[in-house]
Amino acid sequence: MVDRILHGDTRAVAQAISLVENNVKESTDILRALFPRTGNAYRIGITGPPGVGKSTLTNRLAKHYRAQKCKVGIIAVDPTSPFTGGALLGDRVRMSDVELDEGVFIRSMASRGSLGGLSRKAREAADILDAAGYNIILMETVGVGQSELDILRAVDTTVVVLVPESGDGIQAMKAGLMEIADLFVMNKADRPGADQASASIEFVLGLRPHSGQDWQVRIVKTHAHEGQGITEAAAMIDQHRSYLQTSNAFVERRKKQLKQRIQEIINEQLHFDFWIPERTAFLTQQIEKVFSRSLTPYDVAQKLIAHFKQPRGK
Repeated sequence: MVDRILHGDTRAVAQAISLVENNVKESTDILRALFPRTGNAYRIGITGPPGVGKSTLTNRLAKHYRAQKCKVGIIAVDPTSPFTGGALLGDRVRMSDVELDEGVFIRSMASRGSLGGLSRKAREAADILDAAGYNIILMETVGVGQSELDILRAVDTTVVVLVPESGDGIQAMKAGLMEIADLFVMNKADRPGADQASASIEFVLGLRPHSGQDWQVRIVKTHAHEGQGITEAAAMIDQHRSYLQTSNAFVERRKKQLKQRIQEIINEQLHFDFWIPERTAFLTQQIEKVFSRSLTPYDVAQKLIAHFKQPRGK
């Protein structure tokens, strides 16, 4: 499967992503084998509140990069179905323009309850696409509005999409979007209030301290449904990419992401190793004592941790 992925076999890519998403044991071996061949794709995050046109913008950007002969991978993180646990596939429906293009691979992934709008497995899926030779990877979040920080751990350029009705720049700042954006896209800019909303965001951006060497966050107006402003948005993404690559920011950003990933892998493995049936049963037994206040939660936690630290067999 690894060899087929490295040769761009889309069926193998899809199968590998499914193994990763379902946490199949062999998926770690696949990711380990592919990792030395990753790091070449440029990863772009598309985020923002629900209903602002993220999928339409992603679709248009994919067409733009295909016109430049790039292979484009799209990871669209959809809300998790409460019934099946899978993705609702709403984003896939809105990307019909590029769905049949052999140079575009689209994968909808369930958010699996990730509050940051980006499935934890989405980054590993991006690694698979990277190793398979996709030059551009577009990662669209579920659009949860106020918890988008996960995108910073996965991409090189973060595009925050807003519409005139999203509220003023102060509200965007409260939502945490001001801090993560490398580029703002004011979509549906044909609607009333677009100029005022853009000016408000520019005002808030102007309050941020700048060293003169920092990237200056810009705002681009688009009407993605009509294809207007897409070239300008792509050009601004390219400018940000050039800024990162001509400074030390690109290397530092990717090193930070790798450090965070290693920490997450360790945390996940420790969580898996910690909650063996014996300790779960002990916790269940102690709840009555905690409820009656004869034990504190801290006492039970300390006992569980002490048991975890004991050498095996004791």
